[in-house]
Amino acid sequence: MTAADPADLVGRFLTVAETAEVLRVSATQAYALVRSGELPAIRIGAARHWRVERTELEAFIQARYEEERRLAHWNQTEFAILPELRQGPLL
Repeated sequence: MTAADPADLVGRFLTVAETAEVLRVSATQAYALVRSGELPAIRIGAARHWRVERTELEAFIQARYEEERRLAHWNQTEFAILPELRQGPLL
């Protein structure tokens, strides 16, 4: 008998609490990501509970890695020192 893939045990959809656990953030932070649309989710059932599809969560994580990679590359360029081109709060 082979061991089950942990992803198969979770199922296709995750609750926001499970999503928060995977991301290692608070449930409040996970709800904020869902409500803002940054993390795609759907509402299911009569109670309209949010559910995050596992593949969407993986895509979200990969997109954050790509964003960080690009930012790291940008910060290594000569243009990163120009205040008018900096992203985020000025230091």
